[in-house]
Amino acid sequence: MKKIKIAVLLVLFFTSFYNYAQQTPGRNKVKVTGKVFEKVSKQPLEYATISIMAPNDTKVIAGGITNPKGEFEIAVAPGTYDIKIEFISFKSTEIKQKSIEDDTNLGIVNLSEDAAQLNEVVVRAEKSSVEIKLDKKVYNVGQDMMVKGGTVSDVLDNVPSVSVDTEGNVSLRGSDNIRILIDGRPSNAINVAEALRQLPADAIDKVEVITNPSARYDAEGGSGLINIILKKGKNQGFNGTFIASTGLPETYGLSANLNYKTEKLNYFTTAGYNYRTNEGGGKTNSEYFNEDGTTKSFLDEDRDTKRIRDGFNARGGVEWSITPTTFWTNAINYQNNTGEDKDVINYNNYDAARVFTGSTYRLNNGDTSSENIEYTSNLIKNFNDKGHKLTADLSVSRNTDDSNSVIVADPVNTTLNNQVQKQILFQADYVLPLGEGSQFEAGYKGSFGDLNNEYLITDLINGQNVKNTNLSNNLEYKENINALYAQYGFKVNKFSYLFGLRWEDTNIEVNLLDTNDFNTKKYNNLFPSAFISYEISDQSNFNVSYSKRLSRPRGRFMNPATNFSSNINIFQGNPDLDPSLTDKYDIGYIKRWTKVTFSTSAYFEDTKDVFSFVRTPTGRFENGIPVILSRPINLGKEQKFGFEFTFNYNPYKWWRLNSNFNFYNVQTAGENSYVDASTGETVIQNLDNKANSWFARISSKVTLPYKIDWQLTGMYNGEQKTAQGKNLGQFGMNTSLSKDVLKDKGTIAFNISDVFNSRIMKSYTYLENQTSYSEMQFRKRQFNLSFTYRFNKAKSDRDKNGAPKNEGGNDGGGEFPG
Repeated sequence: MKKIKIAVLLVLFFTSFYNYAQQTPGRNKVKVTGKVFEKVSKQPLEYATISIMAPNDTKVIAGGITNPKGEFEIAVAPGTYDIKIEFISFKSTEIKQKSIEDDTNLGIVNLSEDAAQLNEVVVRAEKSSVEIKLDKKVYNVGQDMMVKGGTVSDVLDNVPSVSVDTEGNVSLRGSDNIRILIDGRPSNAINVAEALRQLPADAIDKVEVITNPSARYDAEGGSGLINIILKKGKNQGFNGTFIASTGLPETYGLSANLNYKTEKLNYFTTAGYNYRTNEGGGKTNSEYFNEDGTTKSFLDEDRDTKRIRDGFNARGGVEWSITPTTFWTNAINYQNNTGEDKDVINYNNYDAARVFTGSTYRLNNGDTSSENIEYTSNLIKNFNDKGHKLTADLSVSRNTDDSNSVIVADPVNTTLNNQVQKQILFQADYVLPLGEGSQFEAGYKGSFGDLNNEYLITDLINGQNVKNTNLSNNLEYKENINALYAQYGFKVNKFSYLFGLRWEDTNIEVNLLDTNDFNTKKYNNLFPSAFISYEISDQSNFNVSYSKRLSRPRGRFMNPATNFSSNINIFQGNPDLDPSLTDKYDIGYIKRWTKVTFSTSAYFEDTKDVFSFVRTPTGRFENGIPVILSRPINLGKEQKFGFEFTFNYNPYKWWRLNSNFNFYNVQTAGENSYVDASTGETVIQNLDNKANSWFARISSKVTLPYKIDWQLTGMYNGEQKTAQGKNLGQFGMNTSLSKDVLKDKGTIAFNISDVFNSRIMKSYTYLENQTSYSEMQFRKRQFNLSFTYRFNKAKSDRDKNGAPKNEGGNDGGGEFPG
């Protein structure tokens, strides 16, 4: 009952404070301030509760909670009070008979962990799974049963403003032009989508969505950042979580999250094994035309896919409290994955009258393997308890990604694609408070990497494998980036300001070794940012922001290797792509009530040299069918304007609703030219386009009888017009049931992904001599059953900030002033 009382005090505090204020209109209020820290690490405790009561009375007169810096400020009428400071699993502190006649600073209150509670499994009211802050949305993963036994991709697909398509590609506000960080650092994986599907959901503490980043962040990611923060346990002693899962199509998983903490050292580790089967499929129905516009023929292309992934990942590290003000964290991350891909394509040909004329097929059997290893080190020196600190981060990684396949067609092809990527990252950040409500930050970041990609295609001719020199290549990609930034934030009355400037110098080499084609791209840019917020009241804020962002072409965008899975619809990267620059503007408003949190924003993005995919004929034919090439180009410019709404409602203790809606308009302008292989003439494609689209998600969590939790989430992506066709709307629904067992030490969860098997990408493409309708489903409906077991750990334990706020990387910088 004690823990339940603590959880509901937030509501009672405001109610009691309001009533008391109404009863004493003639008395002026004074401020009670202070800070709450963890005694051992001397780090701030966020969400600690402060209760102010009449002497020897349990009735709460006023109260509040601490902010991320451990600070609190409470208004109360002058008088003598008892003051109580509490935090879950910590010993509470009481200050008896405190006389408060003027503004009073209680100083630093240190709380110690309560050893008697560490082995107790505590069930308390949960914090809302979505926290809306001024500069970001924070999604607390541990509270969402929808992702139990799942992966990071499943987590992101439940986060406001974020969506994950059927191929695992992540987008933010409808744009895939984003940067994904893990513990504040860019993901070093070659295939980011696949890496996210390998990392278990239980390894994640929370996800931060930052739609308009400040100068302290990398300029990379035109539409914003997603920061995935991994768990690091803080309970004294040995504690952890085990999760076992199974599902259909055939899926197995086992993961463990363990932690051992002493006074000076905190050891943490996460390890997981998973075996996944993804069954999918698709089709492309095309109609071909003669030069006079009459129908020439039809081709129906049916695809059936099956992908198997067998993966192991592990992460281990230690955090050392060298002194009460100095912390050093070292960790090693390791991933090893293998897989099998089977792709069967049947081609059915028809004449102009839709009369069947023949069929062929294409079988692609492939194997994949990847190994990623990364060492990270993070050092933090706190000069005082007011936020004056210096941090340094180092990351060294090596990633390999190999794949090979045999394509049974005419002729038989063999493909080999081997990639090796090495990267070193160093970052230093300095934070200096300059007085009440003001702060200066500065830092440096260096990122140095190189990627070598060997792509080989051979054709079986007269019993011999002969290298296809037209499609094979060796790519060498080197990227060196140096960055400096500075920003200053301050508060004047109810206004808070943050102004920053970032400078990045980029040196990129894209070398095609087979053809001796060497390309060097050097550029440096300034990236200003500005944020202004106005505190209308304790429950509402208004803010405006601006930042300049950059998007560098990477990976498959730059690699000229041809994706040969279909011999008539092929994809090829473009090593001559230039970066795109985006000016971002955002106006936001937040309002909080007792049971409701409402957030809305209007945003505008103006992008130059935007990346766009174009489809052009190659002049080649396969069995009389023209071969179409899809590739990225720098189109011209794009302007995007949109509105976003987030609505969280807790009508009852047993029911919670979270919803997110995003509507946007996109206008692109540009053209593409290519040489018609049959006539030798230059063809100009006008790619100007105007389109509207929208995205909606709503999630409901209900506690049923017998303490069974039921969660239901539905999402819809609206139709969107493209320069060469349109993408149709897409609906999906997930559901989950969860029940605590073994005196709440265990949890059984059952979930269904894509209940109606409806998450299918559907599109129309209109070219000069061809129209096509396509469907693609990467993963069909999936059933999953998982069991979670916790020992020496509460069901809803959150990070008690016993370690530095930015451990594991300082792309989070300091807090927004005020």
